[in-house]
Amino acid sequence: MDNKLSFTILEKDRPDSEYTWINIEYDSIRVGKARVIIKNNALVICSITVYPEYQRHGYAKAIIELFKTKYKILIADRVRFTAINFWKKMGFCDNGDGSYVYPKPW
Repeated sequence: MDNKLSFTILEKDRPDSEYTWINIEYDSIRVGKARVIIKNNALVICSITVYPEYQRHGYAKAIIELFKTKYKILIADRVRFTAINFWKKMGFCDNGDGSYVYPKPW
């Protein structure tokens, strides 16, 4: 996917919340969103959604690849059984606690 894919970190509407929302954009059109926790150089992905009309175009894979270039550590938190293969294909490893981590920590 070309360099038209980007993300925008939104300002928190509740300063007491640990979660941050990210808009996922392609050519300035919002194609999805993610709820994350940002800790220094680590990004904990709590949820990621590509809107139905934009699914099956590679946006989820592309945004994860973009996240890999911006953060040293990525954690997919509480991965659903149906999403395990996606995270494995993206190079994430089972952390043994329901989360998947990139890069491999050992």
